[in-house]
Amino acid sequence: MIKNVVFMGTPDFAVGTLQALIDSPRYQVQAVFTQPDKPKGRGKTLQMTPVKETAVSAGIPVYQPVRIRDNEAVSVLEELRPDIIVVVAFGQLIPERILNLPPYGCINVHASLLPRYRGAAPIQWAVLNGDRESGVTTMRMDTGLDTGDIIMKTVVRLDPRETGGSLFDRLAREGADLLIRTLDAVVDGTAVYEKQPADSPTMYASMLTKEQGRIDWSRSAQEIERLVRGMNPWPGAYTRHNGRVLKIHSAAAQNADAVMERSEDGLRAAEYEGSAFLPGTVAEVTKRTLKIRTGDGLLSILELQPEGKKRMPVDAFLRGYPVAPGELLGN
Repeated sequence: MIKNVVFMGTPDFAVGTLQALIDSPRYQVQAVFTQPDKPKGRGKTLQMTPVKETAVSAGIPVYQPVRIRDNEAVSVLEELRPDIIVVVAFGQLIPERILNLPPYGCINVHASLLPRYRGAAPIQWAVLNGDRESGVTTMRMDTGLDTGDIIMKTVVRLDPRETGGSLFDRLAREGADLLIRTLDAVVDGTAVYEKQPADSPTMYASMLTKEQGRIDWSRSAQEIERLVRGMNPWPGAYTRHNGRVLKIHSAAAQNADAVMERSEDGLRAAEYEGSAFLPGTVAEVTKRTLKIRTGDGLLSILELQPEGKKRMPVDAFLRGYPVAPGELLGN
């Protein structure tokens, strides 16, 4: 028996789940609710959300209320009379009168192993905090922020070189599959609902800002390396060199004693061991390496992007931008 579904979502992360619903023979997507179009680029041209693009291509009606709790939006939902509402990174809190509308409830796909992270950016914070695993949780929504009853989970192990972008892609695929399995269980009456413990070790995964990408060189090399990966591709980790922004796309943490070996093709800060180098000081430069002193250990820069230029490997950067040991990066 086909069940009518209303889908609510906005960014790329939600697209795979919407497509899985469109492709499913068991569920009919009646309508899609997404955030209003926003101006992008220098021309400030209105750009459709990724979810809207997918819905329009599939011929599905799209609604873009500024506030989902407004009477007009609620009236549309009441007229649609969906069996289920699916919410994936919609960007607005769903009010109780909508949560109680569909007979099978509102089902949310959340990109963390609840109750580990609640909030807007669980994927990036899993990388930033050095978690060994992440995953996707489906839950029956309530009026709280990601506090509803857990239905199913999928666990994903993080690769040592995992970035916010790579984990985003992996969890988006896992979420699409998990949602279909969850809906089947809900509709068939076999779903098991697990309440989230009130005293659970929950972290709030706040929305990221560009300022959070600024590298604090007094942190350890491992922390900065996780910052570089977690902020990739957005908002990006950055520092300053000669007064201009320098984005760091890829880096590796090393112990401080790694610079003690001499090199024939460059200078090392080990030759200046009598100096009191501050965090952010260039500790080693060769034709192919650039290492920066941190609060604990060294950060080896692998890929970077000077302001106004393209992303490039460190050896290409060093050919065009002279850097010497003892220089200080940052503000």
